[in-house]
Amino acid sequence: MSAVNDTKFKSVIFLLTRLPSHGDTHLWISISFCFMYVISIVGNSVILFIIKIDSSLHEPMYIFLYMLATTDLGILITTMPTILGIYLFNSREISLDACLAQLFFIHVLHCIESSVLLLMAFDRFIAIYNPLRYTSILTLPRIAKMGLVAVLRATVIILPLPFLLKRFHYCRANVLSHSYCVHREIMNMACSDITVNIIYRLFTKLFQMGLDSLLIFLSYVMILKTVLSIGSHEECLRVLNTCFSHLCALLLFYTPEISLSVIQSFEKGSLPLCQPLLQIVLGYISLLLPPLMNPIVYSVKSKHLRERIIRVFIK
Repeated sequence: MSAVNDTKFKSVIFLLTRLPSHGDTHLWISISFCFMYVISIVGNSVILFIIKIDSSLHEPMYIFLYMLATTDLGILITTMPTILGIYLFNSREISLDACLAQLFFIHVLHCIESSVLLLMAFDRFIAIYNPLRYTSILTLPRIAKMGLVAVLRATVIILPLPFLLKRFHYCRANVLSHSYCVHREIMNMACSDITVNIIYRLFTKLFQMGLDSLLIFLSYVMILKTVLSIGSHEECLRVLNTCFSHLCALLLFYTPEISLSVIQSFEKGSLPLCQPLLQIVLGYISLLLPPLMNPIVYSVKSKHLRERIIRVFIK
């Protein structure tokens, strides 16, 4: 009996699903995904290249942007094989181990991005509250330690997830609603008691996004308090303008996540036909929109970075 169960366990295959489409619609969706991946990978790679080669950009703000671009690039590389695979080649099958590996990296990178956004909020607070000591407080070794802590925290929080999922048996029709693997959906495919997974998932949400969003909110409360103490209205607007790019990055990251969480909480509500499609679309947005838009927002709003990019391409 044990041998039969082991064989059944090891042969688990999940079927990925693309967005519902017919005829030319599928072609345009596939082209859109390819376009998004190309623009996102090129944009983040350019940000990494420019910051690395230009010593004038080796400042705390741009180092944190380097971390953000690295994380976004990681998310793109992690999701690209299955998303483009199903839209371009109709490759639907994914093994349990491959699925668990993908969801681990997706959730780890998502957690790291949340931490990086928190560090960027702290960076803006220091730059505005104590500009004279800005570079002496945020030194390169200290920033490196912050980045290491973000990676370690994400790894420690997310590492139990694939092990918790691997102990389950999956006896249902293992058809996923996405073209990538996430913990919540794989968990719901199990035929076992998932109470522990539900509790741990709630813990990860609270400890990751809940704590980070609270600290980011407090950082901006302190920033506003500092800015309002400035006498000149023009100077006040100038200082707030330095936070615009980061605020856009926060909206791009948290708006789809919060919307998705709200919809999932009403999953068994009165919109059974609309909710699944809306969840799928929001899932794609939360994964692919920040890597696409972050390089554009920072390149447009940061005059210093924009000039360096233009100079490199002109040369």
